[in-house]
Amino acid sequence: MAVIGPLQLKAQHKLQQLDDQILINLSNNRTPEKTDFFLFLSNHNDWVNVGVPVGLLAGGIIADDKRMRQNALYVASSSAVNVLVTMLVKKIVKRPRPFLANVKIKAVYQPSHYSFPSGHTSTAFTTATALSQAYPKWYVIVPSYLWAGSVGYSRLYLGVHYPTDVAAGALLGTGAAFSLRTLRAD
Repeated sequence: MAVIGPLQLKAQHKLQQLDDQILINLSNNRTPEKTDFFLFLSNHNDWVNVGVPVGLLAGGIIADDKRMRQNALYVASSSAVNVLVTMLVKKIVKRPRPFLANVKIKAVYQPSHYSFPSGHTSTAFTTATALSQAYPKWYVIVPSYLWAGSVGYSRLYLGVHYPTDVAAGALLGTGAAFSLRTLRAD
C-alpha cells in the first residue's frame, strides 16, 4: 500500500478546499431561472443518452443504412461500458456527496449514492464523444460537447457533485467512447 506524504496530503487538502469553495460560490449565486434550467438538463440527460443510439438505430433501419446501425451499436456499447465502469468506481471510491461532507454546501436536491465520479457527466461525455467520433462534423461535435459540458456544469450548479467529480466523469466518459472506437463504422 502506498503511503501518502505530507506534500500529497497538502495538495489533496487544497484541492478539496477549491472544490468546496466553487460549490459554495455557485450555491450562493443561484437564481430560480438558472436552477430550473440546470435541473431540466440534469433530469433529461438519460433521455438524450438513450435517444441518440435509439435514433441512430431507427434511422438506420428506416433508411436501410448499415453504417448508421453500426454507429448506433458503437454509441450504445460505449454508454454501457461507461455506466459499468462509473458504477464500479463509485463503489470503490465511496466519496460522499458534497452536501453531506460540508454543511456550507447547499444542494438543490439530495441524490443518493456516491459522488465520484459524476455519472451524469460521464454518460453525457460518452455520448458526445461517440457521436463526434462517428460523425466528425462541426455541426455534430459542437452541440454534442455543448450539451455534455452543460450537463457537467449543471451537476456543480445544483450542488450534487464536486468539480473533481465532474472532471473525472468527463475523462471517464470520453475514455469509454475512445476505447471502443473500433466499433464505429468507417
